[in-house]
Amino acid sequence: MGRDFQVLYHERRAKKDGYSVIVGVDEAGRGPLAGPVVVAAVILKTYAFASRIDDSKKLTGRQRRTAFDEILVKSTYGVGIMNQGVIDSVNISAATHFAVDEAVARLMERFRIPPKRKSVILLLDGRLRSHLSYHAKEIIGGDGLSLSIAAASIVAKVIRDRIMEIYDRIYPQYGFSRHKGYGTAEHLDRVNTCGLSPLHRRTFCHHIPCLS
Repeated sequence: MGRDFQVLYHERRAKKDGYSVIVGVDEAGRGPLAGPVVVAAVILKTYAFASRIDDSKKLTGRQRRTAFDEILVKSTYGVGIMNQGVIDSVNISAATHFAVDEAVARLMERFRIPPKRKSVILLLDGRLRSHLSYHAKEIIGGDGLSLSIAAASIVAKVIRDRIMEIYDRIYPQYGFSRHKGYGTAEHLDRVNTCGLSPLHRRTFCHHIPCLS
């Protein structure tokens, strides 16, 4: 009961402050050497879940997939994706913020009649930003403190993992389905052997011995 209250504190506070549309926003893929950064924006239709809804990093792959399926049924969501080319062009921070804007914009497109801006608040994990003119609140560690942000973290993570699994079929020599583009020993060894693929973030890979 205590945790249930804690993870809904920010949602309850937002409603008390007069916001009727509460959007949780989180990302997956800021740190990898390859692939896109993915942001999800989620409006929960209910706070009652059979699955564990928590910071995606605290869940197993099976728990995430089960939660993801339930979240899709019990939410309205939008996803923003910025690929490695954008990340290399503008840097990861800017690319992530662009993905936030895209995710929120796609979410709002799902409404037949868009909600009034003054009724919307974005609950943003960590130091995420939006250039859109909605009220926003940054919550450090938000994926463990807000149910809406936790749901967004799961959606972003599962979608990004699935993207990387598709890329694994195109570039099987790198093992993307296993490490999802993160700088594991296996991944670094594959890059040292095979060089960079079109999916690699050049600005992230300058430290790899054979490329420096």
